[in-house]
Amino acid sequence: MPAPHALRNGALLAAVGVALGAFGAHALKAQLTPEALSTFETGVRYQMYAALALLILGTQPAQTRAPRLLLAGAVVFSGSLYLLTLTGVKILGAVTPIGGVLMIAGFVLAALDARK
Repeated sequence: MPAPHALRNGALLAAVGVALGAFGAHALKAQLTPEALSTFETGVRYQMYAALALLILGTQPAQTRAPRLLLAGAVVFSGSLYLLTLTGVKILGAVTPIGGVLMIAGFVLAALDARK
């Protein structure tokens, strides 16, 4: 039996990622420095990686732990980059690695759970 929450969350994360990517490419391009736009695009890219992983993991019954960590990691990692870019509050950059660690842990758990 697939994990419907992972499928739903992956699809929603991907939809929001596409919307934010378009927003960055069109609405923010003239507003941000190239460096800030690159930071925003990094958030979108990693959000899409997590979304695709959730869509795949959602089809695997053994994957019960990894999707939660991947979702949390994507929200913290990408969300902190979006907020950093849009607000200019530099301290948010200190939060970004926490999201990265959550995503890494999610991928490691996915590999471990795939052995079942």
